[in-house]
Amino acid sequence: MPNKFKVCHKCKATNIDTLVPKLEQLDPNAKIKIGCQSYCGPGKKKPFVIVNDKVVSSKKEEKLIEKVEKRMKK
Repeated sequence: MPNKFKVCHKCKATNIDTLVPKLEQLDPNAKIKIGCQSYCGPGKKKPFVIVNDKVVSSKKEEKLIEKVEKRMKK
């Protein structure tokens, strides 16, 4: 079963233009859903990705990618 990533395109802290290509590089077979994730409060302050139904967030996108990698199914 492939990994699932959900990313919000409305949250100010998340830059989908840079984040989505990094997620695609981590797992080219992952399903990526882009849209409102109803996580607006925290999403204003720091970028996040929902990885296989678990929220992963960090203040810096580079650190977020590291955390996402740890949550992924191998």
